[in-house]
Amino acid sequence: MEKPKLLIVDDDETILLAMKWAFAGDYQVFTAGERQGALDLFKKERPPLVTLDLGLPPHAQSAEEGFLTLAGLLEEDPYVKVIIVSGQEERSNALTAVDQGACDFLCKPMQVEELGVILRRALRLYDLESENRVLRAARTNNAFDELIGASPQMQQVFLTIEKVAATDAPILIFGESGTGKELVAKALHARSSRREGSFVAINCSAIPENLIESELFGHEKGAFTGAHTQRKGRIELADKGTLFLDEIGDLPLALQVKLLRFLQEHTIERVGGRKEISIDTRVIAATNVDLDEAIREGRFREDLYYRLGVIKVPVPPLRERSGDVELLAMSFLEKYSAEQKREVFGITPKGMNALKDHRWPGNVRELENRIRRAVILVQGRKITDEDLELGTQKSGRMTLKEARQRAEREIVMQTLRESNFNLTRAAANLGISRPNLYELMEKLGIKKDEKLGAPGS
Repeated sequence: MEKPKLLIVDDDETILLAMKWAFAGDYQVFTAGERQGALDLFKKERPPLVTLDLGLPPHAQSAEEGFLTLAGLLEEDPYVKVIIVSGQEERSNALTAVDQGACDFLCKPMQVEELGVILRRALRLYDLESENRVLRAARTNNAFDELIGASPQMQQVFLTIEKVAATDAPILIFGESGTGKELVAKALHARSSRREGSFVAINCSAIPENLIESELFGHEKGAFTGAHTQRKGRIELADKGTLFLDEIGDLPLALQVKLLRFLQEHTIERVGGRKEISIDTRVIAATNVDLDEAIREGRFREDLYYRLGVIKVPVPPLRERSGDVELLAMSFLEKYSAEQKREVFGITPKGMNALKDHRWPGNVRELENRIRRAVILVQGRKITDEDLELGTQKSGRMTLKEARQRAEREIVMQTLRESNFNLTRAAANLGISRPNLYELMEKLGIKKDEKLGAPGS
């Protein structure tokens, strides 16, 4: 079992060496002698335990650097257990540090045994809190449908949802692509008084500009060539329910004017129509675009921005959600193992470390796709770092050749499994000859003499 990590921060090299020697048997010990080095090490290693001397350079005679270090540690991880190690004359500072979020304090000259007891107690507390967050996340997952997260950032999102769901005020959700903005919108709808009504979504960037007006507002028969019948738009279909406007930043300016009028008057006119239709719907919009910049560039109306953003809900990127990668990865593993009927029972420690170290430019969507592909391609009963193929990425991108090879391998593997590795039947299903299938398997690194993790193998 891997030892827990301990970061020791002190400007006295003798103390650092002594403490490292004293605790190396029970912990992975890291040391730092000043604030920036301590914060850099903490961000890299994420230890649950830190001992901190408040007197650090360049102001070793005061507690200024120590308090700044404590604040930096807690900002990075509010759950870290920081034990202040200070002189008797600094006792008041140590008590102040505890008020500011430190876990405990110990006065110098310290006894190693006493510090050991404090560290073990702090680690127990950290583990209990971690387990509670996981349990809370499981309960939260049931309460918030597919939204999963135990990190402080996601707990804040859940709290905001609970606070604002019951209102009818327009809501603007913003965050990077793949962070789960539509899931947040669905959670808001499910907790609102409109939950019995329809949740109607439209992606403003996915519909051609010449069609989106009709999609939103509907049209009358004969309004334009091809309008053979009257048709209700998405806004009208969302009456008594919720309208979700995804990627609102890509809505054409002309339609922004019409949308603003609807938000103000709660009425619409279908394309080609003259009759005003009253609509009672709650509007939730989402964007991954910097709308402030879009306003400055004249691509988005400022009045519409303020009308939509009565309440703003930021959704954090996955790289800022400490601990959530593991929760999400295991959730997706369970989901796709069942869907693909694969006996995959977990992720190896190296595989999990690879997941935690990755930056996830595509956020939760990228993680989900990565786990899904790994479940399909895995050769054993646990996903390894090699199955995840994260080390081959360059800045989150792959070449067109790599993408083609991966797609080919997925298709061939899936076809082989569906045919129970009967090569003749698999070749026929792929529309190629058996010799061509052999060549393709060799090129893609698929072995001929074993079933490569086929179900039941």
